[in-house]
Amino acid sequence: MTTLTPENSLSVMRSASFILGKNKSPVDKCEWNSYFDENGHLAMSRDFISTNILERGLHPFVRAEAWKFLTGYYSWRSSHEDRLMVDSMRRKNYESLCKMYEKIQPLLENVHRNFMETRNVIACDIQRLYGKDHLGNVIVDKKRLEKILLLSYICNVEAEYQQGFHEMVMLFQLMVEHDHEIFWLFQFFLQKTEHSCVINIGVRKNLEMLNELITFLDPIFAEHLKGKGAGAVQSLFPWFCLFFQRAFKTFDDVWRLWEVLLTGKPCRNFQVLVAYCMLQMVRDQVLRESMVGDDILMACNNLIDLEADELISASCLVYADLIQRKDIPIYETPNTSDNTINQEKMN
Repeated sequence: MTTLTPENSLSVMRSASFILGKNKSPVDKCEWNSYFDENGHLAMSRDFISTNILERGLHPFVRAEAWKFLTGYYSWRSSHEDRLMVDSMRRKNYESLCKMYEKIQPLLENVHRNFMETRNVIACDIQRLYGKDHLGNVIVDKKRLEKILLLSYICNVEAEYQQGFHEMVMLFQLMVEHDHEIFWLFQFFLQKTEHSCVINIGVRKNLEMLNELITFLDPIFAEHLKGKGAGAVQSLFPWFCLFFQRAFKTFDDVWRLWEVLLTGKPCRNFQVLVAYCMLQMVRDQVLRESMVGDDILMACNNLIDLEADELISASCLVYADLIQRKDIPIYETPNTSDNTINQEKMN
């Protein structure tokens, strides 16, 4: 286990201060290109790049390419030529999965009751999406989105489909152009974040860690939540299922947080610290008004139009406080080796 030291704390506090700095600018295309040599090999350390993403974020023109590295779609050790080959392979694999789905679809419809139910749920979820912007321009192709979600449900035996995935995949559709990119980026995103947004895998663990964190850092609030606020924390599962998507002011804010989660900076399970900071926003009101469970949940649900930079900065400061107090294993810095998806499970 990595030992967390006061030096780590100072570094995190500097990052938190920089995030809220007035003169910060995101990593733009020119700077991103400078991270690689003429053959496309990485010329900077991954730690350097990840720290810059934590502190400054990515310019929208860089995000589509950078996320392919952050998720593991591309290896950080690859060259330009390698990446062309990988992209071609991913396209072919996606097309093979589509053909497989077309062949087995009649069988699924006839003998797989869950398939029919899930397909109906996906269709209903997608219909509720706003597919146009304020000018009436189509921004989401719902048919493409439905196809990708169904394929993901059939192929990803770990995550399957849960309500809310349609909103997440929509953001990938807005980021990249091709269906195979959308599909694979979403699969890699789930794996890179350790299926943390999946109810039966990571969400329960996140809620347990959040309870532990509140007990450790804020015993007074924890005692209230165990009494009058019984069940309030467990009711916050939508935060993790959507990675706080509905709490932010813009899609850019959502992408800003998600790319920080993908870096593994400043620590593993950073989403739990984010949730803790959001709870702290309602803490004083909850204690002052002696709120009960449902009222606490309503107050939490009213946390909207947040700014990612402020929330990331606050979460970094909580982490700095944590590692000065005690070495807690669940916030250990993760292994930074390439995260390559198990394609056998996906085929």
